[in-house]
Amino acid sequence: MKIINILLTIIFLLSAYVQFNDPDPWLWVAIYGLVAGISAAAIFKKYNMIIVYIGIVICVIGIGMLFPELIKWIKMGTPNIAETMKTDRPYIEFVREFFGLFIALAALVFHFFQIRKDRRIEMSN
Repeated sequence: MKIINILLTIIFLLSAYVQFNDPDPWLWVAIYGLVAGISAAAIFKKYNMIIVYIGIVICVIGIGMLFPELIKWIKMGTPNIAETMKTDRPYIEFVREFFGLFIALAALVFHFFQIRKDRRIEMSN
């Protein structure tokens, strides 16, 4: 698990770093930084379930807010969102943000189950 947590830390630190050129960088730096911090703490088995819950709630709310944009994109025939880094079409940014939150949520759910597993092991000892 340590290697997975190291990889998640690196991935989300890099994700936070590349957000500085975004129109709303602090929101995304905060979200990806939160996941990076949780992942970094997990390397040392330092867990805070409340922070994981907060991250999950933030991601779920964000996904819910962006879900209608995902549906619009699907109805458009799922045009390419990776052809350019410029976001001259609004759906590009919304869909990228949706998938970014989805990936962050997946990492947080991973941590949620990792914490539960480690706590069960501790209790059985």
